[in-house]
Amino acid sequence: MKRLLIVPVRFYQRHISPLTPPSCRYHPTCSNYMIDAIEKHGLLGVLMGLARILRCNPFVPGGEDPVPDYFTLKRNSRSD
Repeated sequence: MKRLLIVPVRFYQRHISPLTPPSCRYHPTCSNYMIDAIEKHGLLGVLMGLARILRCNPFVPGGEDPVPDYFTLKRNSRSD
């Protein structure tokens, strides 16, 4: 099931992303975050990835945002 959910993200990474300039504000990139979230949380990882994509906009500073060990739709708090 997880592999089936990851296939569209891999397609995006290989065929669509190279056609656009790099613009992700986070590390890991939103597509890598989606894959990591799916691998860690299954179907709920898709929701986490979509929430991350919605957070990726010009009004946020970005930065490190790894996939948490528990399901959440909020961004991890940074320990600066």
